[in-house]
Amino acid sequence: MRKINTINLTPGMVVSRDVYSMEDQLILPEGFHLTDSTITRLTYYMIPFVYVKNTDNLDKLPSDSLLDVEPYSLQIRNSPEFKKFSAEFRKDVFKLKNMLNDIVEKNAPLNVDDILNDALSLLDNTHTHYHVFDMLHNLRTYDDSTYTHALNVALICNVLASWLNFSEKDVHLATQCGLFHDIGKLKIPEEIIKKPDRLTDQEYDIIKQHPMEGYKILKRCQVDPHISYSALMHHERSDGKGYPLGYTSDKIDKFAKIVAIADVYDAMTAARVYRGPLCPFKVIDVFEQEGFQKYDTKYILTFLENVVSSYLSHRVRLSDGREGTIFFINKQRLSRPILKCDESYIDLLHEPSSVFIDAII
Repeated sequence: MRKINTINLTPGMVVSRDVYSMEDQLILPEGFHLTDSTITRLTYYMIPFVYVKNTDNLDKLPSDSLLDVEPYSLQIRNSPEFKKFSAEFRKDVFKLKNMLNDIVEKNAPLNVDDILNDALSLLDNTHTHYHVFDMLHNLRTYDDSTYTHALNVALICNVLASWLNFSEKDVHLATQCGLFHDIGKLKIPEEIIKKPDRLTDQEYDIIKQHPMEGYKILKRCQVDPHISYSALMHHERSDGKGYPLGYTSDKIDKFAKIVAIADVYDAMTAARVYRGPLCPFKVIDVFEQEGFQKYDTKYILTFLENVVSSYLSHRVRLSDGREGTIFFINKQRLSRPILKCDESYIDLLHEPSSVFIDAII
């Protein structure tokens, strides 16, 4: 038996202990054989690690060059725009890493405008809001980098705030909230984060305090209160089943609600060691199956509807091998649109649940 970080799980592993959410809801029972979809579900519930029985396949993971790359992703990766975005992104992550570490370890002052300008410059390198997701989906690495994730979340927050028709000032503020939402993780002792054995209740409680630690750091830095509140509340959920305070929707900062959505979406679409980035339609299906009660309804529906709409007229492959073009979005089930296949149409609302959009091609 071994404790495996969720990002390193692979299909076929067998769960050796019941997996519970932060709200003590049983997610997976002991003996369950992991699949790609269940690993995604674990990410949705922000499960940090799982105890598994079999770990032999961890020694046989494919390299990035061996993973199947869909033609659409290949087209993105080979574009001059992506290569420029990728180079700038990596420089910005390095700068963000140094800034965050200096703030936590040396009590250095926080210049929110400086790193914000770097993020906005990245967005200038994309010709539409929708294109940001193509860039991020194809920029995945397999390390669970707090710094890479922070920049990803910041860019997604920027786009979502724009879709919500926030003012330019508030769009910039949402971006800053994303940049610093996880700074509290840098205060969690490394021996707890990387402990190979079962965590004690006390150690688990320490990990769950990273939002409060982030809030304390940012409050000391005298940033806009929304930035510190976003660090504090990005794991709160509208149904009151989040942490650390168990706030319901009416008490959660509106920018923290945006960060919560961007945080989970980025984690769920991340590439795994056994595959490339997850198809957005699979992520949207998880949101629909698990219910929207955890997130502000307006925010989550605006986000998902815009993400889905960005793939209108894109060619996709279904789980049964059929291919078609997205022709019409079903508002009542966003993950199951109508496809045009030559001269016929496939309405996924009327197809078995085993038939779904497997990849953008």
